Amino acid sequence: MSLSAVLRAAGSSPSPTPSESPTSVIVPSLQDAQEGATNAASWVEENWSTWLAIGLRVLLILVIAAVLRMVVRRAITKFIDRMNRTVQAGDGTGLGGLLVNVERRRQRSQAIGSVLRSVASFLILGTAALMILGAFEIDLAPLLASAGVAGVAIGFGARNLVTDFLSGVFMILEDQYGVGDQIDAGVASGEVIEVGLRVTKLRGDSGEIWYVRNGEVKRIGNLSQGWATAGVDVTVKASEDLDRVRATLVEVAEKMNKEEPWNELLWSPIEVLGLDSVLIDSMVVRVSAKTMPGKSLTVERELRWRIKRAFDAADIRIVGGATVPPEQDPDNDPTAGVAAPSVYSNPGSPQAAAASPLTPLAPPGASK
Repeated sequence: MSLSAVLRAAGSSPSPTPSESPTSVIVPSLQDAQEGATNAASWVEENWSTWLAIGLRVLLILVIAAVLRMVVRRAITKFIDRMNRTVQAGDGTGLGGLLVNVERRRQRSQAIGSVLRSVASFLILGTAALMILGAFEIDLAPLLASAGVAGVAIGFGARNLVTDFLSGVFMILEDQYGVGDQIDAGVASGEVIEVGLRVTKLRGDSGEIWYVRNGEVKRIGNLSQGWATAGVDVTVKASEDLDRVRATLVEVAEKMNKEEPWNELLWSPIEVLGLDSVLIDSMVVRVSAKTMPGKSLTVERELRWRIKRAFDAADIRIVGGATVPPEQDPDNDPTAGVAAPSVYSNPGSPQAAAASPLTPLAPPGASK
């Protein structure tokens, strides 16, 4: 057979199809790739305006939120500064300027500004996030409903936490107390060493530290605002000369008003108010003065010390407390010769020897 005949026979026999070969691989043709690129280009051409609009809307929302947040925070800072200047101008007379010092006013301003700025940032950024989700055509109704249910559940579960937080916010806004103040919170009392939105930390008189939740405080007594009162009651015998007692107290008061450091702690002259009460064997004279906050006990101690020394020098006796019985001479004690009952039980004691025994009675019918 010639070569040409073999070639003709091979060309006339049917060639195997790709489906008939188990190891055949479908290779995309150039036409399929061209069709895919055409479809992608047409999809981009149809939707590019929508995506561009969404991107521009998101960018606009972010820019507006950032600018609004910056403006609000700056406005809050200026408002706090103006409020401080107004308070300083109003407290320039009398004792008003001494109610709150500069450091405490600065701490209070920082706390109020921090709270307001945090709340403003949360509201602005939260609103911007919801608007961005809406720009992507995401249904916000289920999200808002879930957030509402979760908020109610958290509110019921953490109502004490919310109460403490709100009480702390209003406490700071109303300037009820600050760091360094001596307060009586009912559940505890002492010096305020830290003020928080949830817990106030106090140091007691013995050095202990109290953690008081702001929501549990029903009433607060601030002992460091304004002024304190130092009062001393002097009890003397009813037979003392009142004019001499008053003159001695006035002399002590005038001397203490002029000496340092008491002239700085005393915010008003020490006054002798007069008789506070009159009893059968004594009378009470009251002395009082306005002092720097928290220094009333110190002034009272010094005042009692000076009054006692002045009364001793003027031979004026201070009475009160337990009555001391008068001293007796042991030679005139009527009970000195009385022995204890136990000595009679001892036959060798002088009392038993001096005692005459009783004669026993004779039995009936006995001979005399």
